[in-house]
Amino acid sequence: MATTAGVWAAYISHFILAAFGFVLSVAAVPACAQAIHYAHPPDANNGAVIYNSGCIACHGAEGKGAPQSLTVFTRPDSFPDFTACSQTTPEVDSAYKSVIVHGGPNYGFSQIMPAFGQLLTDRQINDVVAYLRTFCHNVHHYPRGELNLPRALVTEKAFPEDELVLSAAANVSGAASNTIDAIHEQTFAGRNQLEVDVPVNHADLNGQGTSGVGDVTVGLKRELFSSLHTGSILSLQGGILLPTGDSRSGFGAGAATFEPFAAFDQLFKTNTWIQFQIGGDLPTNRKNTPNSLFYRTALGQTFARDHGLGRQYSPMVELLARRDFTTGAVTDWDILPQMQVTLSPRQHVRADIGVRAPFTDTQGRKPQIVFYVLWDWADGKFWEGW
Repeated sequence: MATTAGVWAAYISHFILAAFGFVLSVAAVPACAQAIHYAHPPDANNGAVIYNSGCIACHGAEGKGAPQSLTVFTRPDSFPDFTACSQTTPEVDSAYKSVIVHGGPNYGFSQIMPAFGQLLTDRQINDVVAYLRTFCHNVHHYPRGELNLPRALVTEKAFPEDELVLSAAANVSGAASNTIDAIHEQTFAGRNQLEVDVPVNHADLNGQGTSGVGDVTVGLKRELFSSLHTGSILSLQGGILLPTGDSRSGFGAGAATFEPFAAFDQLFKTNTWIQFQIGGDLPTNRKNTPNSLFYRTALGQTFARDHGLGRQYSPMVELLARRDFTTGAVTDWDILPQMQVTLSPRQHVRADIGVRAPFTDTQGRKPQIVFYVLWDWADGKFWEGW
């Protein structure tokens, strides 16, 4: 079984690296999708003219929707309010543009939103999107969705978001061991995020399989700074690992552990991006578990067809380091190549798979297959948008 898992890990690792090379080799065909770079700066004033000549009939003069008494349709639940910054600011320009180009039904939205891709030029659509952005005054400073970079398998990003993630990691050799994490993230007041991570572990101990809940993490993230102009976002998070896991089975530390960290993400004009995370684990009882420092970074790029409006592919690689504060301790370094793909046309359901391989202090540390399925529930129900 371990040999079979190792073969699969090799296949997956080779596939990810091959996909990395393939995506880069055809980069002239797909378009970068994280942020749109315009040949001509969008003109919101021209967008207002186009909006007032057609869009206003349904979406209203203020962007909240025309009065029900003046419309001939029943307003669906997904009908947008462009003045609601908490809803619109986290969306990227390409999400606005894709609905205008292809219409609502293409993404599981209402049938009443027609496609304008054949009626308006690309430049006119860009102008309309720029005008739609003016309805939200963003007085509470919500970070722009373009700074919501693809989620890496381990490195936590700076952007606060609303997601449900099911993540799993399994050893590919040696004694069977795997962990499944159910992670719930929810924003509040725009710049803050509450996170709850519930791990379920399985391991073979002395030839017998055992399972149990690990140490549950509760964390609070706060975005401190973000700038779409520079492509930068910085956040701090404080978390606590509750001693809910059985330490005798290796599923918990046996005491509460504090986990503060800082996360900084940078999006470049080439649509290459890099994420940094640095923090520590500070147990309240250090007799069995010492303080430790961790450092993580992810480097990647996102591509998509249909001029950046279609399915997204995000090859990336993580470098992961951890060091205990004990005499004679060494730094454990891992490398984690991976590929994230959007599964739904609405792009609110994504999957990522990779192979985590230690390359220092390898004794007792096994390679792992790591993957997740992510649902951005703020963008609709899981089964919608397919």
